Amino acid sequence: MTASTSTGCSRRSRLALAILAAMALTTTGAALAQDADPGRTATADATELDRVIVTANKRVENVREVAAAISVIGEQQLENMGANSLTDYADLVPGLQVQDAGAPGMTAVSIRGIAAMSSGATVATYIDEVPVGSSGVYQAANIFNLDLLPYDISRIEVLRGPQGTLYGAGAIGGLLKYVTREPDLLSREVRFGAGLSSVADGDQGWNVRFGASLPLQQDRLGLRVSYARNELPGYTDNIVDGRKDINGGSQTGARAALAWDGDAFDLKLSALRQTIDSDNSASVALDPVTGAPMFGDLTGQVWQPQPFTKDLDLYSLTLDWDLGWADFVSATGWSDTRTMYQLDSSIQFGEFANLQLGLPEPGQSSIRYTLDLDKWTQEFRLSSKSGGRFEWQVGVFHTREDAMQRQYVRLLQGDGSALPAPLDDMFGVLAVVELPSDYKETALFANGSWRIGDRFKIDAGVRQARNEQWFSQNVPAGVLVPIGDAPGESDEDVFTWSLSPQFQLSDDVMVYARAATGYQPGGPNVALPGMPSSVDSSMLSSYEVGLKSQFADRRVQLDLAAFRIDWDDIQVAAQFNGIGGLVNGGEATSEGLELAALFRPVDRLQLGLNAAYTRGKVKNDFAASVIPQPGFDVVLNTGLAGDRMPYIPKLAWSATAEYQFDLAGGAQGQVGAALRWVGDRVNDTTERQRITAPGDPSTILDEQITPPVKLDSYRALDVYAGIGKGGWSLRAYANNVTDERAWSSVTPAASALTGATVHNAAVPIQPRTLGLEFDYRF
Repeated sequence: MTASTSTGCSRRSRLALAILAAMALTTTGAALAQDADPGRTATADATELDRVIVTANKRVENVREVAAAISVIGEQQLENMGANSLTDYADLVPGLQVQDAGAPGMTAVSIRGIAAMSSGATVATYIDEVPVGSSGVYQAANIFNLDLLPYDISRIEVLRGPQGTLYGAGAIGGLLKYVTREPDLLSREVRFGAGLSSVADGDQGWNVRFGASLPLQQDRLGLRVSYARNELPGYTDNIVDGRKDINGGSQTGARAALAWDGDAFDLKLSALRQTIDSDNSASVALDPVTGAPMFGDLTGQVWQPQPFTKDLDLYSLTLDWDLGWADFVSATGWSDTRTMYQLDSSIQFGEFANLQLGLPEPGQSSIRYTLDLDKWTQEFRLSSKSGGRFEWQVGVFHTREDAMQRQYVRLLQGDGSALPAPLDDMFGVLAVVELPSDYKETALFANGSWRIGDRFKIDAGVRQARNEQWFSQNVPAGVLVPIGDAPGESDEDVFTWSLSPQFQLSDDVMVYARAATGYQPGGPNVALPGMPSSVDSSMLSSYEVGLKSQFADRRVQLDLAAFRIDWDDIQVAAQFNGIGGLVNGGEATSEGLELAALFRPVDRLQLGLNAAYTRGKVKNDFAASVIPQPGFDVVLNTGLAGDRMPYIPKLAWSATAEYQFDLAGGAQGQVGAALRWVGDRVNDTTERQRITAPGDPSTILDEQITPPVKLDSYRALDVYAGIGKGGWSLRAYANNVTDERAWSSVTPAASALTGATVHNAAVPIQPRTLGLEFDYRF
């Protein structure tokens, strides 16, 4: 991205004015439509809310009949919002929190207070029938969650609470499931579109997209292809070199799906590719004491570039065979994921140049992470036909992951040039670390649903899983980590279960209870002083009661859920002098209330409210790591009793409204808005570092307590408007209308040698963004 100029500002202003004019035009159309039909009344046009289908239990079901907390975001809603990533729609789901680390795909996802506190994921991700992402602990699944560009997506299902019996490892907090659009076997559809966007005081972006569904053999064979590219506008600046709007990037998504509808079996073959290429991560430097920006609005402080790329290739084959008395499903998936992220570590390791090597000033440093993951999965399951008194499902699941993580830490002089000879050969590379790993898991699962009478039903499920892991820490060069190879192995057997009774009070009111368990796999650990050789699985138990109801002629929908979660053997990161590993910390609890409501007073107006109150806290002091040093020991606790769970607001809510209208000439349109409010959060748990006499933890020589950084609450307003007729549609949106300045995540930048925090690197929520989208279908 280039520096801003007066000409560039003028172009951005013209684009913003054009988008605002389009929104004003569609809004005026709504007023005219109301005036043209003054006789319209709420009573005459009131209609029931739409029926929503989900596949949460690996069956096609009405979401109103599933005894679990499920949120569904549809394709039209994603389009209206101009959604490009998880952060654009996460606030619309009760209990779902997404921490943005500065680019799409650099995201941490948590549900119901089960925060991502280690390098493993706590929320599983599926695309249709196939899990995506690593189950192990060496692919940074906690911060590099799949962030799919939501084009050619039919809906996104979010299951809240552990889903261990059906979805296995990593679904300890819940499930995020992308359901793609299927080929149409009856009629042809072709769609193309384009859009423009503009960020306040930032750059411009654009996007193009194409999709087609082609019947190849009537009623039998169909093909669907799609492609989308989204150019992301930058909006953060860098005080070090004066560059503007440095965090621009691009997203691309391509997919081809072939579907065969046979007499005895159906077959679906799909190939998907997703790429993310970010020039730099968004970062703002905050004063560590006052929390105010140090160098001005949306301005960061980085010496080395911080690019991020992620490429995903996913191939899947699904066979659905109707046996007459049951259905047999085979779901095969293979994915290849390549991730690269470079972190500016000048503050962390730059002082090595002056304090250790005697150079006149601190140096520059960078850490480059590359992560490669090959994942193969196979599931076979046999399901009874739906609709009987007793429904059952049995299956087997197997996965194998071959992974590699590489870390390369470079040290340069303060001006960015190589260290002077001979220091460059000796210390120019501070560390080269290679972490190859292999993860294999096999699981057997069974689920049953028993209807007793017309109103009572019990769902139950069990899963027995075994995983075997191999890992090696290979250090061929550097001074930060001891050189050598240190392999490790682990294996474990894990049993999970669920039980969900439900009672139909009436045709439109259902109450349920759900008890379930989930787990996050452990594995062999890094070979560092004070770190255990392996970490155990994290386990949790969840207890939930809920209500799903519709009333007022099904024009009002109200869902309530109350839950309590007990989390044991939490995996947490322990770090000293910039190097760390994993430990089983201790226990935590999370309890809360969730509300999801929709109201359609007339057929043209829909109102919504989603809210979650979550109280997640650490139950006891996390287990201490004892790190021996010359002449003393460091006793490190990375969480203390009573700490709040990181990035979990006690209260978060969103209110939505959408009004549809008619225009002269047969055109139709809609206007809508979403107001989001997120309460205050903390970025971490409390760290306590004690200096003790060697081998005598009772003799405390010094103690340092580092509390977490607090993030203030914020609210943001998004609005959109659109018109369409026949095959064409025009949409305009404005996200974060008031240009609220708030932080999605905050990370202290501290020296690994002195411990001094220079600044807090904060990732802002995206500033006010205006967009204009056009689509045509035929």
